[in-house]
Amino acid sequence: MLFNETTVSGFTVKNRIMRSATHDGLADANGAPSDKLIEKYVQLAQGEVGCIITGYAAVSRNGVSPYPRMLTIFDDSVIGRYKALTDAVHEYSVPVVLQLAHCGRQTSSKAIGMQKVAPSNVLHTFYPDKAKELTDGEIYAIIGDFVAAAVRAEKAGFDAVQLHGGHGYLLHDFLSPFGNRRKDSWGGSLENRVRIVELIIKGIKAKTKLPVWIKISAEDNRKGGMNIASSVEICKLLEKAGCDAIEVSCGTVQDGMNTMRSKLMPMDAVFKYREPCASFPKWLNAIALPAANLVNPLIKQPSPLENFNVGNAEKIKNSVSIPVIAVGGIHKVSDMENILASGKANFVSMCRPFICEPNLVKKLKNGQEQARCIMCNYCGLVIEKEPTRCLYGRVK
Repeated sequence: MLFNETTVSGFTVKNRIMRSATHDGLADANGAPSDKLIEKYVQLAQGEVGCIITGYAAVSRNGVSPYPRMLTIFDDSVIGRYKALTDAVHEYSVPVVLQLAHCGRQTSSKAIGMQKVAPSNVLHTFYPDKAKELTDGEIYAIIGDFVAAAVRAEKAGFDAVQLHGGHGYLLHDFLSPFGNRRKDSWGGSLENRVRIVELIIKGIKAKTKLPVWIKISAEDNRKGGMNIASSVEICKLLEKAGCDAIEVSCGTVQDGMNTMRSKLMPMDAVFKYREPCASFPKWLNAIALPAANLVNPLIKQPSPLENFNVGNAEKIKNSVSIPVIAVGGIHKVSDMENILASGKANFVSMCRPFICEPNLVKKLKNGQEQARCIMCNYCGLVIEKEPTRCLYGRVK
């Protein structure tokens, strides 16, 4: 079942393993795919992955990530480069889905060159500058930006689009009572909080023939935030609005190593890539890093480390009729086969394993039992300064 050809949203996939959206830091100066990014996607396609979901692409100028070289799709000038990407991937009969995103308050005003925006002005631990609470007109403008981005995606030859509705970004903050403190028609009740996503889905369906997927954080580890019970109800409403598939994740950037879990905090990478630690003078770094490594084993990390969204994926799958994709710590063929055979999800997706093994699916088909990735999470920090790559054993 895992390696059998099947269909999803009307297109064919060689198997049920997907490359989950991964910020590669390889956009060109205009936010379009660079030659290096296209080459990376071709390697994934040659490695026989079932489907590639791109790294997130900003739909608005005020929705760009603070991470360098994020993809953008708020201008027609980038369509040609995206077409080059889809053409290159399609040469290997692998579908590619463009993830559309707005970073909301999970960026900095300095990074985007204007005041950042959000459903409500809720302080972000890592990006504490004030966010402007969106007006009614500005919300409709962002809905329009998502729809316009999907129109560009269709022109560029993508097989579908995926809305980033998780990990603390703008759409997640609208869905979550933690990020959405509004008292108007965009906040309060679950129906009001879902409205922006429903309108985006309906708008895309009206303007394109593309399937629309969404990635959600079924639980976000924030007081009064997303929980599985509300996520199930949200997914029912999104299916009714026309959503074609749901990828089930968890957490936010703000809660650290919950979305991407590891046994220990990757302290070497923290001090090399994350501010303010990355800017410490050498003398301070020489004192602080050993001290951090000393207490690191005492820092409680989320558990379990593997298959940690499968239970929530199953609950959502039992409540909707559209395909559900499980992501998060899924590294073993035996686990993948069990997830599918037991009906807990229709597909599985991975991020970190493909960073160190772009040809992973071919290896698994040929008998390799699991990914080489050890979930050290160095790759999750290098993105703050440099292109994404596997750094295990190389950060000192």
